[in-house]
Amino acid sequence: MKRQYQVRSLSLAILFAMLAALVVLQILRIQASPEAATFIQQADRYAGKYVTLFPERGRIFDRDGFLLAGNKSVYEIGISLAEVRNPHTIALTLNTILGLNYEKIYNDLLNPPAGIVYLVVTDFVSSEKAHELMELKSRLAEEYKNAGDPNLAGLHFKAHLMRSYPEKSLASNVLGFVTLENRGYFGVEEKYNNLLAGVPVTVWVPEDPNRAAELPATPRGADLILTIDREIQAMVEEQLRESLADTGAEAGTIIVMDPRTGEILAMASTPQMDLNNFSQYNEVYKNASEFNRAISIQYEPGSVFKVLTLAAALDSGAVSTNFSYLDVGFYEIGGAYVYNWDRGAWGPQDLLGCMRHSLNVCMTRLADQMGPDTFYTYMRRFGVGHPTGIDLANEAKGRLKVPGDQDWYKVDLGTNSFGQGVAMTPIQLMAAASALANDGRMVYPHVLYGMVSNGHQYNTPVQTLGTPISPQTARMTSEILATAMEQAKMASVVEGYRIAGKTGTAQIPGPDGYYLPNEINASFIGWGPVDNPRFMVYVWFEKPDSADWASYIAAPVFREVVEKLVVLMSIPPDDVRLRLVGQ
Repeated sequence: MKRQYQVRSLSLAILFAMLAALVVLQILRIQASPEAATFIQQADRYAGKYVTLFPERGRIFDRDGFLLAGNKSVYEIGISLAEVRNPHTIALTLNTILGLNYEKIYNDLLNPPAGIVYLVVTDFVSSEKAHELMELKSRLAEEYKNAGDPNLAGLHFKAHLMRSYPEKSLASNVLGFVTLENRGYFGVEEKYNNLLAGVPVTVWVPEDPNRAAELPATPRGADLILTIDREIQAMVEEQLRESLADTGAEAGTIIVMDPRTGEILAMASTPQMDLNNFSQYNEVYKNASEFNRAISIQYEPGSVFKVLTLAAALDSGAVSTNFSYLDVGFYEIGGAYVYNWDRGAWGPQDLLGCMRHSLNVCMTRLADQMGPDTFYTYMRRFGVGHPTGIDLANEAKGRLKVPGDQDWYKVDLGTNSFGQGVAMTPIQLMAAASALANDGRMVYPHVLYGMVSNGHQYNTPVQTLGTPISPQTARMTSEILATAMEQAKMASVVEGYRIAGKTGTAQIPGPDGYYLPNEINASFIGWGPVDNPRFMVYVWFEKPDSADWASYIAAPVFREVVEKLVVLMSIPPDDVRLRLVGQ
């Protein structure tokens, strides 16, 4: 009997061992099967969710590291309906602190939309207001414990980032702005939107808070360093505001550029706005082209264009520095007559007199001696009628009529020579004129100094747009312009510094194609010091009512800007600088 019991026990033990082995083998088989991997993936999927993470938008700095555009924390405020204990307190608190509609919130809490368990009340609440609500919620929760007591249970706060502009309207026309959807509009924000915004990443986020360390780090968007100098920009904007009041102009633009590199040190246009309140856009601007007039509005520049005609005539060999003629006050070309600005005859003149007195007849004569092929070839080399490619959004193209166009006539050769019938933006004329200040090399105007990404800084190299004239021609042209300014004792002359420059007074064409009798554009372009240019300044006032000539409107403003500019840029007077160089 005992032996029979032992046999049964051993048989059962072997049976259970075999069953256990089979179970283990089955477990191993299941774990190694493709179905197991699917089950594991499904289990992980239900333990978390896929979320798209948007990087923090890159910051924008001026050339010296001052923050021009950054990000600040704001809050979305919502209500979890299942947690609400006192709808009246919630509605009254949000009305008092945030100014929200009490009736709407209270009714939404009592009669929420079907299927809604979480109600978003408002968004983009400042940190100060959000923390005030958080402290009040905590204090009420401690002081009142009974149902029906004042209580903010159910109120929730979700922090996120929003674009912030600490300098408000400073350089607003250059920066542009970012909407609530994190999309850049105008200026740098639009041109470099993809770099600043970074690349969104879709990741799996575990529901288990203990696994928070598994969340991947999302690289922020690239930081941008601009060529803009905050101090020069602020000075130029203040000068522009004061000058608009003095001239009664409808709008104005002032640009400061380094003609050796194309770096934009300041760019100011009107109107401006506080970029933190971008909703003002439709109230401030009639259309997109007005956001930055320096690059987006093309106009007939008038006599400032004569610097290009003079350079082309000298470089082509059509005239020499010994050129002279008898000015009789008119010139016939293409069956039409061109007159000087005052309809007067100026008698014997040379190139210096042509520029000093800004004679249209002289420019027409120079263009006619070059001929259409040569003249327009040089204008194309100068980039007239083509965008510069400046790294700001919405640059206008400009227009240069040429032989072969249906609306070109021989008389256009004459009128184009002194900036009439030509459409340009201020930045296009500056790019063209940079060849005169930079030994014949046209520079690419730009506002991006460098980009910082993944801990590395990448700087923008100096780029040239072409070499339309020789270094000798550039120096001769600058010398003629500087001497003409000095002899004329113009209001643009800056004591202690030799400056090359030219005024421009242009009539404004009306809708019917005829020029309006009492409306002008007043401009001035200048660069210096002549022997080693460090700056180029462009001033443009639209429809001023204080005077009829740029020499009384734009030239004095140019002088005031340069007088402050040489201090900010630490440029000593010519005699001091040359003496230091000689040492």
